[in-house]
Parts: sequence; structure tokens; C-alpha cells
Amino acid sequence: MKQNKLELIKEYIEEMKTIKSELITNKGNFVNVEQYKIKLNNGEEIIREKIRKGKRDGNAVVVLPVTEEGNFVLIVQPRVFTEKGVTVEIPAGYIDEGETPEQAAMRELIEETGYTPEKLVYLTSYYQDQGCSAAYNYAYLALGCKKVSKQKLDHDEYIRYFECTYDEFKELIKQNYIVDANSKLTLELSKNYLKK
Repeated sequence: MKQNKLELIKEYIEEMKTIKSELITNKGNFVNVEQYKIKLNNGEEIIREKIRKGKRDGNAVVVLPVTEEGNFVLIVQPRVFTEKGVTVEIPAGYIDEGETPEQAAMRELIEETGYTPEKLVYLTSYYQDQGCSAAYNYAYLALGCKKVSKQKLDHDEYIRYFECTYDEFKELIKQNYIVDANSKLTLELSKNYLKK
């Protein structure tokens, strides 16, 4: 990228930088919508809404479990606001207060599937929806997974799990059973670590 284009981008970033944020409203139970009046460095004021989950930003982990045999462990659960109302995806969950992302990844994996890994590999982190949320996701690859216990689901969680091959995983994406960005991105970033 040419230097003058980088300078222009830096200028835009400086112009649009938030210099003041004021909470106007806060409504909801688990999902809260906070409304803020934002003053930008260019003097303009804008109104933006921020989604919070369970009185927190909703930072989460996503984990792609791979068994000792090289199979993937995927889950099926209700996602009532999707077209089908249910999805196939990789295990995921919120990071609890005082917990590191790695600890949350290990906890969520065993809670949702009963599997535990030999090795946990950090892949990347990213904002889930920076337009209306401060939620930050951490993606992991869990290698050498073994079934060690039953699921330990919360009272309102309904999750089934199953093992599949790499080709079956790709077919589930192709057939639109796996439709979420978390699962697709994590699989893509895992390719360098996987033996197909």
C-alpha cells in the first residue's frame, strides 16, 4: 500500500476517533442495549448503541476440537434467530469473570462435549460485531482430544455433540448446516496444524 494512502487512512482514523462517550439508556435482562452519545475528534456528535450480555461485553472463546484419531467434535444446538432455528457449529462460550481465555476454552470444551485436549493452540482473536458490541472472541484449536466425562451443561443449554471427518465438516459447510463465521474462520486458520 502506498505511503500517501496509509497517511489518508491514518487521517480518517484520527478524524473518527471517539473522544467522549456518555451512557444515555440501559435496558434489558441478559441482553442489554446501552445508548451512547459519542463526540468525535472532528467535533461531530453521533448516537450509537452497544449490546452487552449478562452485564458484560460478552467476550467469548471458540474451540475446534480434534480427536486423537483426527476427527472433529462438533455440536448442534438451538439458534432460534437463524433461518433453521438450529445450527451445527464448534463449541463456544463466554469467558467468566476472573478467567483467562485459555481457561474458558478448556472449561467450555469439557462442559459442552466432555472432551479434553492434549494441547490447546491459540489461533487468533477478533471483535465479533464491532458495530454494536465490544465482544472479543478468542479462537483455539484443541488437539488430541479424548472423551473423559459426560457433558456439564447449564440448566438452559441444549447441546448434542458428534464426531466427523474433515471432509464431512466441509460438506456440512457446503450444505449450509454450518453457517456461522466462528466455525468457518477457526477451521480455516487450523489448516496449518491439521493432518488431513
